[in-house]
Amino acid sequence: MIKGFLINLQFFTSVPVPLKLPMNKSHLKKAIQTFPLLGIFQGFVFSLVLYFLQHNTPFSDLAVAFFLWLMTIILTGGIHLDGWMDASDAYFSFRDREKRLEIMKDPRTGAFGVISVIILLSSRFLFIYEITVQANLFSFYLMMFIPFLGKSAMGYFFTGLPSARKEGMAFFFRQAADVRSLWIYPLYLLFFFGLAFLVNIKLFLFSAVMFFSAVVAVIFLKYKIMKWFGGVTGDVLGSAVEGVELLLWAILWLLHYFAMA
Repeated sequence: MIKGFLINLQFFTSVPVPLKLPMNKSHLKKAIQTFPLLGIFQGFVFSLVLYFLQHNTPFSDLAVAFFLWLMTIILTGGIHLDGWMDASDAYFSFRDREKRLEIMKDPRTGAFGVISVIILLSSRFLFIYEITVQANLFSFYLMMFIPFLGKSAMGYFFTGLPSARKEGMAFFFRQAADVRSLWIYPLYLLFFFGLAFLVNIKLFLFSAVMFFSAVVAVIFLKYKIMKWFGGVTGDVLGSAVEGVELLLWAILWLLHYFAMA
């Protein structure tokens, strides 16, 4: 499990892991099973950055929000943003599936990819800024829930949907596990909800709202991915993760206005 987690750090973050890790099916399966732990790690870093900057620096809320927003990009190395841009170019081409898959393989970025990533990043900054302004103890916990749910969704898409191509990262990971390998995900979720319940019933309810929002997003994206692309690729997965997490940032932003005020 530790090696699986380290594989995730190498693949999906900018954290240096100077080890030669085995890439056989057994370890890739463990990597998929530890996707939620990768999300918790990322969320913990985000919460730590927010707490440290708010309580140990003279920076304004705007500056704190900017550094937190920047960390969401730096920590992942922009790997999912690349997928978001490529998938946007493919989708907005309004071509057939085969042509869309071909467009995603093109290393060049089109106008729709640029426009879509500007909208994504500016929306995320808005949500982060207003969350920063209104941050309370619940905010730090729920912020960890965002990448946890995003990476859990990625695990489901990896194993629950077919590969659109017989090559690439998605196909590579898909050969190592199927949806039955995700039996451990409910245990992670039970721990997260159990801890929230022990802390405060409101925190438990807020966590439930975010969880069900993620479930709705996953169901919607599952249908659309099959319709638009006929399965998953690395770019489609990256785009899906960014989409789910952006929705969850928006939900957390709305909770601060309508439930935590």
